[in-house]
Amino acid sequence: MPVLLRPDVVAPALRGSYGREYHWAEETPTTQRLLPADATHGAVALAERQTEGRGRLGRSWADSGLMFSVALYPPQPVARWPELTLVAAHAVADTIGGRATIKHPNDVLVDGRKAAGILAEASSRVVLGVGINVGGTAWPGAGWVDRDRLDLLVEVLDRLERGYDVWLSR
Repeated sequence: MPVLLRPDVVAPALRGSYGREYHWAEETPTTQRLLPADATHGAVALAERQTEGRGRLGRSWADSGLMFSVALYPPQPVARWPELTLVAAHAVADTIGGRATIKHPNDVLVDGRKAAGILAEASSRVVLGVGINVGGTAWPGAGWVDRDRLDLLVEVLDRLERGYDVWLSR
């Protein structure tokens, strides 16, 4: 049984500012809707289980081991905002390490098999939904990461924050 990633477990492990505002649920329809409308930049919503998770093009994304969303408030122009999907994909792939590659625009593969996906939704903000298969998967042919979920979350958030800062400077 994995450790539940409740706020009291996650907060002491965080490295940067992302995740300091943290919303957790044991179960939710989707982490994308778990973030409140007034969430701050870098706020994170994480669920142990989601019942209506979705990927790009409306595809279903069920429980995967690590599912969370991050609220970002990027500056204009809005035309650059889709680039944030790739910023998140790089954060996930770099955290996983050498066996990980990116299948443009939003999938992370491990040994050529999909192990993670990113869903970006934009309105007055961008919400990046991230799902990573951890410790195995029920989907035949899918990839996964054998890693502690807390360590994985903390490192992805740290790399995402640094990647966002680099993106801002371009």
